[in-house]
Amino acid sequence: MGQPHQPDEAEADTGAGKPALGVGMVGYAFMGAAHSQGWRTVGRVFDLPSRPVLAAVCGRDRGAVRAMADRHGWAAAETDWRALIARDDVDVVDICTPGDSHAEIAVAALAAGKHVLCEKPLANTVEEAEVMTRAAEEAYARGQIAMVGFNYRRVPATSLARDMVAEGRLGALRHVRVTYLQDWLVDPEFPLTWRLRKELAGSGALGDLGAHIVDLAQYLAGEPLLGVSALTETFVRERPLPAGVTSGLSAAGGSEKGPVTVDDAALFTGRFASGALASFEATRFATGRKNALRIELNGERGSLAFDLERLNELSYHDHTEPGAHAGFRRILVTEPDHPYLEAWWPPGHGLGYEHTFVHQARDLVQAIAAGRPPAPSFADGLQVQRVLAAVEESAAKNSVYTPVAI
Repeated sequence: MGQPHQPDEAEADTGAGKPALGVGMVGYAFMGAAHSQGWRTVGRVFDLPSRPVLAAVCGRDRGAVRAMADRHGWAAAETDWRALIARDDVDVVDICTPGDSHAEIAVAALAAGKHVLCEKPLANTVEEAEVMTRAAEEAYARGQIAMVGFNYRRVPATSLARDMVAEGRLGALRHVRVTYLQDWLVDPEFPLTWRLRKELAGSGALGDLGAHIVDLAQYLAGEPLLGVSALTETFVRERPLPAGVTSGLSAAGGSEKGPVTVDDAALFTGRFASGALASFEATRFATGRKNALRIELNGERGSLAFDLERLNELSYHDHTEPGAHAGFRRILVTEPDHPYLEAWWPPGHGLGYEHTFVHQARDLVQAIAAGRPPAPSFADGLQVQRVLAAVEESAAKNSVYTPVAI
């Protein structure tokens, strides 16, 4: 396992005198690094009721997970998630693995008496998400907390937007339109990673990006989607296998390729419980777009818009003002009375993507201490999973089309 991490002087002083909350994380790639940043930083910024301790991180590659533990400050490294759950110094199990393992790890962790944070989407199927939600509800009766990681709720600007909608600033909601655009799959020679295999990822852009925007839309609107109509497409249907992987399939020229079994893009419309209409687009084929998430809400009294590429800003239009000088105005979301910002920098000093994971850790620690239901809960994750399943079902029905000769 290697030598345990020894806290430096600053780490030793952080939260001194407060009870320790041991965190064990399963998975250590992109999301693992982001979550590590959140856990490592949260106690230095916010005055918390307990002191998060990076107890252990788990991954199958012993050398890689040990290197990750050393780099990000985890005290120990495990290669079996069951061993991580069994550790006495782990109180919270943070799941950052592909979706096919979420249900098994989360249910086992809850059965072992641990609190759980699980990355989105909650699961790969509605059935798995239902099992996880039942386990979370039973665990909550025993004093355990289970939360799903939709980190874009934790951007101060989106949290402020939710407050403004709840205050009635927009009045009755009419429209919500959301796009989440990336381009990292445009190259047809990009390898067939786990995110392109349905048995591991559940779906493609729909689960990877669509889960975020469905949750964000429902969170900001304050109501669920009741129905959808959808189209999905897979633009590149075969891709080169990663090094060391064989499939028995051979494409022209002898190069090994495997089938892409998820969507590359999803486009769908929806209707909220109030009757408001919504449109969604999620794709990993929007050339020039790296991580472009944008949402706009239109109501009878005004509108709000948020762009992740300008994540410290919120655009707001008050439609009750006289038309002669009405229009969208920028709210710079850096004031100490804006959500999450009471502990950060002076006004005008913006935050970034990584801070959403700090805020996520803060909210979970506070929910554990207070014994209150977390937000978003596993039930919220299940609701998103049901929308994603409805999108897939609708897209399957709409998949047959005949090109029209012009």
